Amino acid sequence: MGQVKTYEEVIYGWFDHFHAHPEVSWKEVETTKKIASILDEMKIKYKLFSDVTGLVAEIGQGEEVIAVRADIDALWQEVDGTMRANHSCGHDANISMVLGALLDLKDEKLNKRIRFIFQPAEETGGGAIEMVKHGVIDDVSYLFGVHLRPIEELPLGKVTPAIHHGAAMFLKGSIHGVDAHGARPHQGKNSIDVIFAIQQMLKSIYIDPFEVYSAKLTKIVADGGSTNIIPGNATFSMDIRAQKNSVLEELQKRIDKGFEGIRNMFGIELKWDWLDSTPGAEVSELATQIAADSIVEAIGTEHLEKPIYTPGSDDFHYYTVLRPKLKAAMIGIGADLTPGLHHPKMTFNKEALITGAKVLTTTLRNAAKTN
Repeated sequence: MGQVKTYEEVIYGWFDHFHAHPEVSWKEVETTKKIASILDEMKIKYKLFSDVTGLVAEIGQGEEVIAVRADIDALWQEVDGTMRANHSCGHDANISMVLGALLDLKDEKLNKRIRFIFQPAEETGGGAIEMVKHGVIDDVSYLFGVHLRPIEELPLGKVTPAIHHGAAMFLKGSIHGVDAHGARPHQGKNSIDVIFAIQQMLKSIYIDPFEVYSAKLTKIVADGGSTNIIPGNATFSMDIRAQKNSVLEELQKRIDKGFEGIRNMFGIELKWDWLDSTPGAEVSELATQIAADSIVEAIGTEHLEKPIYTPGSDDFHYYTVLRPKLKAAMIGIGADLTPGLHHPKMTFNKEALITGAKVLTTTLRNAAKTN
């Protein structure tokens, strides 16, 4: 006869599996199958989607719906010299904590339904949008998320009821000038000169110094094929962030205007496309208070931390942007996480998984008791 596993061992086992089998955005096929198999073992009903990965499970009775979201995708990055999928953002932990809450609550008598959203493609910024399109939060009143926090934000044992993420946008551009011989620069239009002008333009954008924002080049490729060829063509990428959505919109306008001026100044073809954008947090005070009270109830007052503000972003906040009446908050779990989120060798203390599951369980239970 096999030994019965403890609650902690079950959660650790789930984490170990998801950590060992990462899948990138929109390709979380085996991850979805594994979550479905776990739900089958729990005898929990769930819904798969015909056109995207991910799934939704539900327990309880009643008209009102409380929901929690776990993102399930991994990053694609270089690890020990090899490009591969890697759970360096902790989504494997998020899945495990949310499943832990489901395991704890599945046999309770609930007067409201609790919906568990296992969402694909957070890293590309489109997963939450697809879930909204698929109607998974149309009847939801409260939505909660969970995420491990880096050690500089929260140490192990501390939990915040709300993460105020910043807003982010990404851009790819191309410069089409004229190649020239290194001895005759006047005959060409040097894309590297244009890149320097773009960098100076970014450094010349000034917004209220009390606002938090940044705009920077993150990738530049300009290669004429030889050291004596001045390259006319180049490609580049940019990362633009702000704590507030309104400030991000202002940055976008300033950058668009700057590009137009640079294009005219150099007489070259300059193209740019705004790619994925992730909105800043729109956090509900009511949801935050429920989470704060639940942290105290679950693990004690000494473990409660105030809401935190972070320059990182998360597509969780698309839910409230697209459904403004939704009351939402993302809970942050201290885990002694180092060196940082998205670092290929990110590690954390696994005890945080149990803390997160307990806090989520209590938060969802208490939210289901609200009027």
